[in-house]
Amino acid sequence: MWNLTFITEEDFTNHVKSTIEKYGEKLESFDLKRFNKNIIDPIKLIFDKTVYQSSWEEIVSNEIFRQRDKSNNNDIGYFHQRIFQYIANCHVPPNGEEGGWDVIYENATGIEIPDAGSVHTVYVEMKNKHNTMNSASAGKTFIKMQNQLLNDDDCACFLVEAIAQRSQNIKWETTVDKKKVGHKLIRRVSLDQFYALVTGQEDAFYQMCMALPTVIEKAVKDFEGTIVPHDTVIDELREMAAKQDIESEDMAIAMAAYMLGFGSYIGFLK
Repeated sequence: MWNLTFITEEDFTNHVKSTIEKYGEKLESFDLKRFNKNIIDPIKLIFDKTVYQSSWEEIVSNEIFRQRDKSNNNDIGYFHQRIFQYIANCHVPPNGEEGGWDVIYENATGIEIPDAGSVHTVYVEMKNKHNTMNSASAGKTFIKMQNQLLNDDDCACFLVEAIAQRSQNIKWETTVDKKKVGHKLIRRVSLDQFYALVTGQEDAFYQMCMALPTVIEKAVKDFEGTIVPHDTVIDELREMAAKQDIESEDMAIAMAAYMLGFGSYIGFLK
């Protein structure tokens, strides 16, 4: 039974599938060449393996995960932003258009802003995590929001954070040109509070999170295994290790790892 009232099961499933497809080339299998594309640090691998008491399989798997994960935040940002195209009264502009806002929420009956009355439009800048903006970026975003308020006196501007420090809908105060600034219609809002505002359902974000694991699992199955990577890095390292004249398998694999980063260095070359 589908319990979410603010988005249909079909729309939610399609959005999850679109997000998975965004992973793109990161789902491609890793061979040794791809693994060492930017030249790994063998010293770090050996420290990590020994200090964390891990196997070579675990260390290699962790490094592959780290490389895949570096750009996945953009894909999750896509999930957080684009889901609002399916929610009533929300609009997700094409990238760079309509002022570059991530989401625009309009409600003809009015949108109550704490301690600031009612407006009919909210312009949203969305961030994955509360600490991803430096002071320069924060200042630039705040000025953009100030300009929007100057051009439209019936709106509010939200900085919506998927991973906020706490659940909140507060006046955003930041620093611009070394001066502390704030405005009651420029607000810092956690994602759960934004969901509650646009859906009218207080625990809408929680309900979405509860539905998500099952939908992702079904979506992955629908891809019929085409997105499951088959990494060969550890097998190729073992093949390299087998060619080493070293009795200890562990040290032989360590030497194979050394060769990835230090193959042309003095001593290793021979």
